[in-house]
Amino acid sequence: MFMFRKYLIVLDNDKKWGFYLNNIGRTVIDKYDGYPSKNHPENYTFTWDKGRILNEFHLVLITNGEGIFESEITGQVKISHGDTFFLFPGIWHRYKPKKEIGWTEHWIGFSGNIAHDFMRNGFLNAKDPIISKCDQHFILNHFNTLFKLFDEQPFGYQRIASGVCLQLIAELYNIKSGGTNIDNLNSLVTKAKHTMYRNIDKSINLRTIASSLGVSYSKFRIDFKTQTGISPLQYYILIKIEKSKELLLNTNKSQKEIAYELGFESDVYFNRLFKRKTGVAPGKYRNLSKNNL
Repeated sequence: MFMFRKYLIVLDNDKKWGFYLNNIGRTVIDKYDGYPSKNHPENYTFTWDKGRILNEFHLVLITNGEGIFESEITGQVKISHGDTFFLFPGIWHRYKPKKEIGWTEHWIGFSGNIAHDFMRNGFLNAKDPIISKCDQHFILNHFNTLFKLFDEQPFGYQRIASGVCLQLIAELYNIKSGGTNIDNLNSLVTKAKHTMYRNIDKSINLRTIASSLGVSYSKFRIDFKTQTGISPLQYYILIKIEKSKELLLNTNKSQKEIAYELGFESDVYFNRLFKRKTGVAPGKYRNLSKNNL
């Protein structure tokens, strides 16, 4: 068995940052080794029979081997090489490698208001805690950076580590959302955005964009929304609205001139869209912004 682990002293200033790490480690469990490994602090120890409830979040990455994960919400699930699973505060769970195989686990324990916001907003979900195909070089690089930080503990290491861990969670979420198609997603959506910006003063056909990218419109719409959170049409409208704000503040052009310049079918339609997206009419937006300068 090989083990690296750190249980950290967390100060009030660390907690005020909004996201902080409590512990971190890596353990190689050889086949037929006892599990869990011993000598963890009392509030982290558990047995398979009793399981455990934590008062913090954990993410656990398995980079070799396979085993079982179980929580009160998911039931029992098989865990394999490349899987990451999240543990949630207040939720009973247990996990272990197969005796005849073993596994290598990397883990991070973290807390803070930002972590709870991820859960409230659905980015972390106790009903769906497992992400597959996470044994990517950039994921392991984040772990190695954190191991080095907590081994050396330079000035402000908790704050630096919080940023690295947030990036790690973002990468894991991207893998969950985009799967193995992330590179294609990036290429397709980036090209579509460039086309929209180049044609911000026109009324473009989004189906034509999809065709030029070699995909059906339904796939284009799904992939675009997967990456951005909104449909291609709504994104195109938003960039037009942002451009109209710039013209309202930095030119003397009338609302009708701006609507025409940005390819809206009429100034009435432009006014309605602008108010729907910003909460105020274009003229009021111009006056309010100038009064606040």
